[in-house]
Amino acid sequence: MAAETPHAQTQRLDRWLWFARFFKSRTLAASIVSAGKVRVNTERVGKPSHSVKTGDVLTFPAAKQVRVIKIVDLGTRRGPAPEAQALYEDQAPPEPRKTAERPQKVAEREAGAGRPTKRERRQTTALKKGFD
Repeated sequence: MAAETPHAQTQRLDRWLWFARFFKSRTLAASIVSAGKVRVNTERVGKPSHSVKTGDVLTFPAAKQVRVIKIVDLGTRRGPAPEAQALYEDQAPPEPRKTAERPQKVAEREAGAGRPTKRERRQTTALKKGFD
């Protein structure tokens, strides 16, 4: 008659984010959650102690992009990267590749051409200022 405790099926949000290696420290994960930047199942969460379970979808900013993650498993420790990647499934669409052409490298010289003359240095400087 021993029913499973709810603690066995849930985990603190800041702890799970740290176990899954999205943040380098649990304190950093807690500060992101406290700032209200994390959503669990489309609802904004403000407490690092918020309980998460398998099947929950997390949305949060990380590394200049918005991550959409589905929790597959709850962690027991902060292990190596392959172990951490088994804890979640990435739901975000892949980033579109930049198809824009980069400007041609007109400011670069051929290898072994020697030191640039004063006139060439002025042209290079003017060209670089034009791109800024």
